[in-house]
Amino acid sequence: MNFALQVLHVSGPYVLAALAGTFSELGGVINIALEGILLDGALAAVLAAYWTGSPWLGVLAGVAAGILTAALHAFACLRYEVDQVVSGLAVNFLAAGLCRFLLELVFGSSSNSLRVETVGSWGPLDPFLVLLLLLVLAAHWAVYKTSFGLRLRSVGEHPQAAATLGVPVLRMRLWGVLLSGALAGLGGAWMSLSQHQFTDGMSGGRGYIALAAVIIGGWTPLGAAAAALFFGAAEAAQIVLQTYGLRVPTQFVQMLPFALTLAAVGGLLGRRLPPAADGIPYSEEQD
Repeated sequence: MNFALQVLHVSGPYVLAALAGTFSELGGVINIALEGILLDGALAAVLAAYWTGSPWLGVLAGVAAGILTAALHAFACLRYEVDQVVSGLAVNFLAAGLCRFLLELVFGSSSNSLRVETVGSWGPLDPFLVLLLLLVLAAHWAVYKTSFGLRLRSVGEHPQAAATLGVPVLRMRLWGVLLSGALAGLGGAWMSLSQHQFTDGMSGGRGYIALAAVIIGGWTPLGAAAAALFFGAAEAAQIVLQTYGLRVPTQFVQMLPFALTLAAVGGLLGRRLPPAADGIPYSEEQD
């Protein structure tokens, strides 16, 4: 039971980032920037909690930072039709440098922040876990049971056809990316507040692993969440192995989540088809 709870806690940022990638890619925008959004959300949460003393304001700040970071990616991709992978990588590098700069500016250290308070429990319930369950269910409902989800999927599959039916393609894609930023920003807040501080590079490739979870999950919220739990379990197993001091090389244990990611993607990539227009720029002049 303790291991199961540990898996859920570790998996939270993975699941939220995977949901984020799902919304963005269903609308046709590849979001490599998830890594940078996690970092910005994590630092914003700690800064807000540090300055205000309220971890809940930290959570809101993390979400806001995620939205702003995603907006930068959306602006480059949708307004200027920059290559989406290049834009995402640029955002990641920008976030990494900005976080180090702000850490040094505020805390006098480019490696970690001071400790802050985290969100308290609701009796036996962890508020982050409750929120995570609700968001997974809400994401599935939004994608498959609402007109918003139908429109989002239509602009990711065939934007020209969607436009002829009156669907504002660029606006829907923008909403998909901004929603992606909100979810990944929340994942960053979870990541830093649960550890009571921000440390440089603490996202540790989670954004990239989340993209693999999106692929393995078949670009569906529930599938992506399930795949993210798998990777979270791998990281939790890594922690358990280190805790019990088993005679396993540290480097092997640390590479476990990434090795499983490569194995899973390598085995399933050919069987998963992304939205037809995923990654393909759209201009209203095409109509």
